[in-house]
Amino acid sequence: MEALIPVINKLQDVFNTVGADIIQLPQIVVVGTQSSGKSSVLESLVGRDILPRGTGIVTRRPLILQLVHIDQEDRRKTNEENESKKNGRLYRGIDGEEWGKFLHTKNKIYTDFEEIRQEIEAETERMSGNNKGISDEPIHLKIFSPHVVNLTLVDLPGITKVPVGDQPRDIEIQIRELILKYISNPNSIILAVTAANTDMATSESLKVAREVDPDGRRTLAVVTKLDLMDAGTDAMDVLMGRVIPVKLGIIGVVNRSQLDINQKKLVADSIRDECAFLQKRYPSLANRNGTKYLAKTLNRLLMHHIRDCLPELKTRINVLAAQYQSLLSSYGEPVEDKSSTLLQLITKFATEYCNTIEGTAKYIETAELCGGARICYIFHETFGRTLESVDPLGGLTTIDVLTAIRNATGPRPALFVPEVSFELLVKRQVKRLEEPSLRCVELVHEEMQRIIQHCSNYSTQELLRFPKLHDAIVEVVTSLLRKRLPVTNDMVHNLVAIELAYINTKHPDFADACGLMNNNIEEQRRNRMRDLPSAVPRDKVFAAAGGSQSGPVSEQMDSGTGTWRGMLKKGEESAVSDRAVPQNPLTASPQKGHAVNLLDVPVPVSRKLSSREQRDCEVIERLIKSYFLIVRKNIQDSVPKAVMHFLVNHVKESLQSELVGQLYKTALLSDLLTESEDMAQRRNEAADMLKALQKASQVIAEIRETHMW
Repeated sequence: MEALIPVINKLQDVFNTVGADIIQLPQIVVVGTQSSGKSSVLESLVGRDILPRGTGIVTRRPLILQLVHIDQEDRRKTNEENESKKNGRLYRGIDGEEWGKFLHTKNKIYTDFEEIRQEIEAETERMSGNNKGISDEPIHLKIFSPHVVNLTLVDLPGITKVPVGDQPRDIEIQIRELILKYISNPNSIILAVTAANTDMATSESLKVAREVDPDGRRTLAVVTKLDLMDAGTDAMDVLMGRVIPVKLGIIGVVNRSQLDINQKKLVADSIRDECAFLQKRYPSLANRNGTKYLAKTLNRLLMHHIRDCLPELKTRINVLAAQYQSLLSSYGEPVEDKSSTLLQLITKFATEYCNTIEGTAKYIETAELCGGARICYIFHETFGRTLESVDPLGGLTTIDVLTAIRNATGPRPALFVPEVSFELLVKRQVKRLEEPSLRCVELVHEEMQRIIQHCSNYSTQELLRFPKLHDAIVEVVTSLLRKRLPVTNDMVHNLVAIELAYINTKHPDFADACGLMNNNIEEQRRNRMRDLPSAVPRDKVFAAAGGSQSGPVSEQMDSGTGTWRGMLKKGEESAVSDRAVPQNPLTASPQKGHAVNLLDVPVPVSRKLSSREQRDCEVIERLIKSYFLIVRKNIQDSVPKAVMHFLVNHVKESLQSELVGQLYKTALLSDLLTESEDMAQRRNEAADMLKALQKASQVIAEIRETHMW
C-alpha cells in the first residue's frame, strides 16, 4: 500500500507536463488564515526551511509540494540516472542526501534549500508581480529525502479580510475562490490549520472547509501555537474534540517562533523541543499529537484515501482517453494528398446533406425537427392547415355576390343566374390560395438552407479544419438553392394560374354538388307556388315566378319594393324633390326611393333583399364554396409535389456534381485546404493529452490489487 502515494505523484507529473487540470488527484490541501502557522507546519513535515517568510501575505501562488521518501539505494540510482548523457550534456551526481526539483526548471537539481526558497519567491513574483497580488497558477516542487514520508501537499494563500498596501480591493474574494477551487475536489483531504490562541468557534479555515465538506469526512484539524496560549488555559478540550468535532481528528503542534527562525534553529531541534513540551503539558495526549504524529497520520489518511479513489480514477482516465481519441480523430491527420482529401470531403458533405433529407443521417436531431422530417411537417401540417383555414367565402359579402350577378346581366334583367358571375367570383377566391402556396416554397427553401449548417456542425466536423472550404461549400449550395427558388415559384404560380384558366364546371365532384343544389332549388320553387293564393291563375303565377314583364301580376309586382323596376319607378316620382338636396346614393334610404345606378355603385347595404335575390346569392355562394374546395384539394396535393420535383429532388440530384464542378480545381486545392490557425495547435494539445492519459492508465494498471490492501 506504500506504493500508492508515489503512483499519485507519478500521475501528477504526467498531467503537469501538459498543464491539464482535468483529473482530480488525491492530495492534501492546507487551509488557514494568515499567520496561523501553515508554513511552519509544512516546513516541519519537510524538515527544512523551504518557504518564504515575512509579514503579511507571503504565499501568493498555490504550491504543490510532493514529498518523496528515498533510501540510499534510491539515491544511488538517481545519481546514476543524472550522470547519464542527455542532449549532449553531462549531468553531475547529486551531492547530499536531500534535494529538490521544480517543474518549471525542468531537470535542474537543487541541493541548497535556501536556493529553493529563493526560487519560490522569484517564481511567485514572475507570475503574481510584486504588489502582493495572487495568482492561481501553481508552483510544482518535489522534495526527495530519507527523512520525509510520502505526501502530496498543496499550500495556499492565507485567508485575509482587509487588503493591505497595493493589494487588490477584492483580495479576500480572490483568495476565497482559489481555496474553494482546490478543496472542492472530492478527492482532496482538507488540512484546516487554526492557532490555539484563537477561539476555535471563529476558525475561518474550519468554516470554509465545512462549506464543501459539511460532514467533516475529509477534514483534519491542526491546532498550532500550543505554547502561546494564555497562562492558566490549555487546549485539552479542543484536542479531545469537545469544542468542534472533526471526523478525521484534531492534532496539536508547536511551531518555531520567529526568533527561532531568525536564529536559524533547526527543524529537528524544534521537533525535539515540541515532544518535550507535549510530554510536560499534555502527557496523556503526547503520543497522539506533534509533528511526527501529524506526518504519519497524513501519510496513512492519504494512502487510504487514494485506495478509495483509485477505482473511480481508473474509470475517469479511461473515459477521458476515449474522448480525446475521438476528438483527435475529428481533427484528422495532416493533409498529404490534397486532391483526394478535397474529393472525399465534398462527397461526404453531399452524402450527408442528402441523408439528412432522407432521414438516414448518422447524427439525428432530438431537440427539433430537421431535414426531410421538417419538410414533411411543412407540407402536411403548416401548409395543409393554412389552406384549410382559408374560408371559401372569405372577403366576399352577400352584397358583393349580388352586385356581381347584376353586373353580369347587362342592361336586361336575367331570367336565370348568369354563369359569368360565378366564374368571376370563384376566380377571385381561388386566387387567394396563391400566397400560402408561395409561402410553402419559402419555408422549404429556408429548411434546405438550414440543412447546410446541420451538416457542418454534426456530420462533417472535418470541415472545421478548413474554414475556406467550408465557406466555399456553403456558397455553392446556397447559390444552387437560390437558382432553384424562382423556378419553383414559377411552377407554383402556374399551378394556380392553371386553375384560374379554366373553371371546369363539368368536374365530377362539382357536377354532383350542382345536381343536389338544383333539386333543392326546384323543391323550394314548388313550395312557393303551392303557397300562393288560389285566386291567381297558375299560368299567371308561372309568369310571375319566371320574371315575365306583362299581365296583371307583373304590374302588381312592379308597383312593390320586391323588384328593381319598382324601385326605379318610385325614384322617378320623387326626382323633383330629390334634385333640391343632393344625396349620396350609398347612404340614401330605400324609403325615399332614391334611384340606384347599378353600373356604378353597389346595391345599398341597408336594402332588404327580395326572395329571388336571396335565392340567387345563395346559389352562387354554394357553387363557389363547392368549386373552391375542389381547387383547394388540388392545390394542397400539387404544390408539395412541385416543390419536391423542382427544388428538393433537383438539389439532391445535382448537389455533388455542382460542388465538384465548382470546387474540384487544381488552382483551388491549396487555398481551400488551408487549415485554420488554431487547428494544428488544438491537434497537438489533444495528442499530448491523449498521450498523458494513456501513460496515466499504464501507471495505474501496474498497481497490483495486493498493493491496495
